[in-house]
Amino acid sequence: MTLRERYTGYLFVYFTDDEGQGGEEIYFALSKGNDPLHWQELNGGKPVLLSQLGEKGVRDPFIIRSPHGDKFFLLGTDLKAHGGGGDWSRAVNEGSRSILIWESQDLIHWSEQRMVEIAPPDAGCAWAPEAIYDADSEQYFVYWASMLGDKEAEGGKERYHRMMVARTNDFVNFSEPEVFIDYGISVIDTTMIQEGRKIYRFSKKEDLSTVFQESGNSFLAPSFTPIRENIGQEWMKRGEGPIVFKSNEEDKWYLFVDEYGLRGYIPLVTTDLDSGVWTKPAEFSLPVKPRHGSVLPVTRSEYQRLLSEYGRDD
Repeated sequence: MTLRERYTGYLFVYFTDDEGQGGEEIYFALSKGNDPLHWQELNGGKPVLLSQLGEKGVRDPFIIRSPHGDKFFLLGTDLKAHGGGGDWSRAVNEGSRSILIWESQDLIHWSEQRMVEIAPPDAGCAWAPEAIYDADSEQYFVYWASMLGDKEAEGGKERYHRMMVARTNDFVNFSEPEVFIDYGISVIDTTMIQEGRKIYRFSKKEDLSTVFQESGNSFLAPSFTPIRENIGQEWMKRGEGPIVFKSNEEDKWYLFVDEYGLRGYIPLVTTDLDSGVWTKPAEFSLPVKPRHGSVLPVTRSEYQRLLSEYGRDD
């Protein structure tokens, strides 16, 4: 991508809630034009990437563009929860400590999949990995949720999900993992967006099954300021897997929250990230059964390339 190219559409990368064959794989959808509230499934609604490593299931795909715009990294959770593997206690406490990674220069041709053990030896899992680029350190911060703590502690109070973080330059070699968020309760599904010098963070509290919003002055700031609890409670009973991204055309931000087990993703919109005020659009059309994923702004040439390679759903 050259500096002159503008973003003229969006790529939605996700897995689905299909408990049969094909759910825990990676699917693509393109926005209809530059409208992130209306989508067209690609590849005939069939998966684009499959996991052949680890548990041979991939969930929670996250895609990030390199700072120079010449490479894309796709991360995912190594988990096969359906098809005979649906033991959530095992997945949480004795699951994979690795994440799945693919690379591409054009969003069409993808590298051979690799699996990297990233969570500490005493972790029970490594869920929903995401990454954000830090221009100051010229590194990516990769963050994910791991179950940690004493299994034998009274009432299990010391064992809960912490958000972890590690640094990398190449998504091959990673620093030692560190605790990123520890509020004394299970917090998962963190996603972040930078606006100016400010960082906005969205996460799920497992005890409330809702998404909350905070802000900080740096990615790894020791404390973040609360902005909003229970986002979307006016319209949904529960939420997880937040996806946040900025409009390609105006000062507007979108937050997709998954009302899991019910209606799936519901989009919310704001014109002021500091306000914590989110509204639900009157009308939208998302792909069929999308689960925890991510949205990437794309250029016109990238949009046309994806459409040409994978076609429309209709």
